Amino acid sequence: MKIRSLAVLIFAIGASVAGARAQTDEIQVYDAEIAEPGKFNLTLHNNWIAEGRDTPAFPGGLVPDESLNGVPEWAYGVTDWFETGLYFPLYSFSKNRGLTFNGTKVRALFVSPHAAERTFFYGVNFEASYNARHWDPKHFTSEIRPILGWHLHPVDLIFNPILDTDYSRLENLDFAPATRLAYNFSPKWAVAAEEYDDFGPLKGFNSWNRQSHQLFGVIDHHGKFLDVEFGVGFGLTDATDRLTLKMILSRDLN
Repeated sequence: MKIRSLAVLIFAIGASVAGARAQTDEIQVYDAEIAEPGKFNLTLHNNWIAEGRDTPAFPGGLVPDESLNGVPEWAYGVTDWFETGLYFPLYSFSKNRGLTFNGTKVRALFVSPHAAERTFFYGVNFEASYNARHWDPKHFTSEIRPILGWHLHPVDLIFNPILDTDYSRLENLDFAPATRLAYNFSPKWAVAAEEYDDFGPLKGFNSWNRQSHQLFGVIDHHGKFLDVEFGVGFGLTDATDRLTLKMILSRDLN
């Protein structure tokens, strides 16, 4: 898929969008690597907010502090440049609501083929969500996630300039980028610094203390049967959870 075509598609979908989510089930920077054609992959996302905000982000929402949020991600490689995925079920365990099921998501991921072998790689992910009211005040939201990255051997630099939407006006698009700088000790081991931000709507960013900025230290291990990513995140503003642990487990199923 040509970059011009991707840009047109991004603009077309983004023409009626808005607002960021209160919290997330998936804390990950996309690197444009996808399942091989005809292969299924299962990724388990879990994050534990060890020290977070003690009030919901909106009336009736979950209390972030000491909550567990996660989801299994089921992916299928369609071609060497296209992967489709289903997130189900989204779940949480929170202090104010106990165990809850939060909805489901589907995605379509378009990438430059064989991204791991390229110096410069790119892609774009389109994600559509159906949310329970305690997870997000809007039942229907989406994410547009462009992917830009460089494998500089042994350093990786990856940027996901994410736009979140609840299908309202263009000026309400929410800018929530994610960035990763990694050092690869070997094909199996890497360490990384990742930053996850939410600046607010494009029509006018929020003030600093109302923005979300979280910095993670991450360790990756690529094993024969299982890939593991573990990270510890620290909030940099009052609007950010202060301490979050994340664990991502992934493997091909066939």
